[in-house]
Formats: sequence, structure tokens, C-alpha cells
Amino acid sequence: VLKVLSHIDSILRSPRAPPLIYRRSKGPVQNYIKENGQECGFEHLPLTIEMWADQLMALKDLHRSLRKLSLELVPRHTADPQDNRESIRVEDLQFIVDAILEEIENKEKNSQTPSLPTLFAIVSHFQKLFDVNSLNGVYPRMNEVYTKLGEMTNAMRNLHELLELDSSAPPTVVVDTVGKLCDIINENVTEQVQQLLGTQDIHSIINKLEEHECFFPPFQALIQDLLCLLEISNLDDILPTVRNLK
Repeated sequence: VLKVLSHIDSILRSPRAPPLIYRRSKGPVQNYIKENGQECGFEHLPLTIEMWADQLMALKDLHRSLRKLSLELVPRHTADPQDNRESIRVEDLQFIVDAILEEIENKEKNSQTPSLPTLFAIVSHFQKLFDVNSLNGVYPRMNEVYTKLGEMTNAMRNLHELLELDSSAPPTVVVDTVGKLCDIINENVTEQVQQLLGTQDIHSIINKLEEHECFFPPFQALIQDLLCLLEISNLDDILPTVRNLK
């Protein structure tokens, strides 16, 4: 017994031993005496061993629970054929916990990937927006929308440059600028017509046009008769031909 106690004492005094296991006896009671007569201090050791036994049993239960959790969170990991072994080490539990943590981290990284219901909702929304009746028509309509969008983008960019607008100007500003430009052009055309006809009001323009309609048809008929009579086809030849007849 003393040899066993001496061996236990050497183990408990080693650097690897937990510091709470070895305690010196206090008071007049001494439980065990080693060969050299020094105190052993093992009065609390039975309770510690009982606690260890309970912890070892709980370790098996914890291992079983972690395996169930691992199969739920990491289904691709199959059961270890050595799961039913008698001795369970802390390293085994740590391995399971590390695998679960790795799986959780991977799921968090891939959380941005949309689910199948989300993708289905996106496709359905696209069909409603662009009047696509079937899934086969989604890709052609996407290409059409992309082409039209490119054309509109190029047109807006060209209008921004022609109108000397900032590239950030919204389409409403572009439309208003084009409308103002059209108004200016229309006003200039009206002024030019008034100057050409020598009048400044619309009634005078109407009178000029009515006079033209009254005068031009008889004049055109006269010219046609002269061309036939003189047997010529060019207006510039009328005067020379008439002079030659004098």
C-alpha cells in the first residue's frame, strides 16, 4: 500500500497534475504515512476519484449528444465506427465541435446565395414586368431588354453631349431641354416665313397664299400654251424664240 501511495504521490507532485488534487493534511489527523514519514494529504482523493468517474460517464453522454448534433448540422459526415468504444477522449469531442464550427462558418459565407424559392420569385416577377408567358421566353426577352437598354443609354449619352448637359442630368431635364429647343426653332421658322412673305401677321400670310392660288394656275396654263405653240420645252428659250419671230 505504501508503495502504491508513494507512486500516487509522485504522480500528483508532477507538473502535469492538477493543482487542486494534492493538499496537505491539516490538524492532528493524518491518514497515511509514507515510508519517509512525511504527510501524504490524500484525505480528499476518494471524492476526487468519484467526481472523475462521474465526469467520465458524462463525457460519454456529451459525446453521444455531440454526434447527434453533428449529424443534424453536418449530414455529409457519416458515423465513426469507433463511436461505441469504451474510452472517449477530449480530443474526440474537440474534433466534433471543430467540424460543427467549420460547417456553420461555411453556411454563413454562403448565406448570400439565393434559395430556390427566391430565384423562382425573381423569375415570376420578371415575367410580370415584361409580359413573358412562359419560361422559354425569359431569355429572349432578357436579351431584348438588354439591347433596348443599351440603345437608350447611348441615345441619352449622345443627347447629354449635344445639349451640353451634365452626365448626371435625369431624363426629365433632357426632355425639357429638347422641348425648349423645339420652341426656339419653331419661333425662328415663323419669323423667317414672315420675313419671306413680307408680312408680320397670319391674316396677311393667308391673303398672300390666296393671291398665289388665284394667279398661278392661269399663269401656268399660259406658259404651257407658249411652249406648245413655239415648239420648245425650256422656259429659258421662250424669250429668244419670241425675239426671232419679230
